[in-house]
Amino acid sequence: MKLFGRLLLASSMIVLAACSKTGPQEIAVGKDQCDNCKMTITEPKYATELITKKGRLYKFDDIACMKDYENSNAETTGNATTYVADFPTGQFIESSTATLIKGGEIKSPMGGNTQAFKNKSDADKAASDLGATISQ
Repeated sequence: MKLFGRLLLASSMIVLAACSKTGPQEIAVGKDQCDNCKMTITEPKYATELITKKGRLYKFDDIACMKDYENSNAETTGNATTYVADFPTGQFIESSTATLIKGGEIKSPMGGNTQAFKNKSDADKAASDLGATISQ
């Protein structure tokens, strides 16, 4: 009977693990470290995440750090899904759908000086207000 109970518990844990969320995770501000530069993530509106095809999650404090990491680790990040924080809301969106603005008065943690926007009109307004340019 003990064997049956252990098998039931083990199968329940497997089912729960299979149902876990595979998308981006919330940043633990002041606790999570950038997987590229190892600095503590303190500004979540500039944070990014990368999830490999195998499900490994990497967190970054700046879009520039994520791009550096992708370039340095192309063999493991080639088919990864990347997420950026929508600057107005802080919610993660797929980077392929984001509008990025760069330069001007933007000052991001690692000097990438790039902000991401879900809404293109918000990006256009922010770029105009900050003297930035649309880069994606």
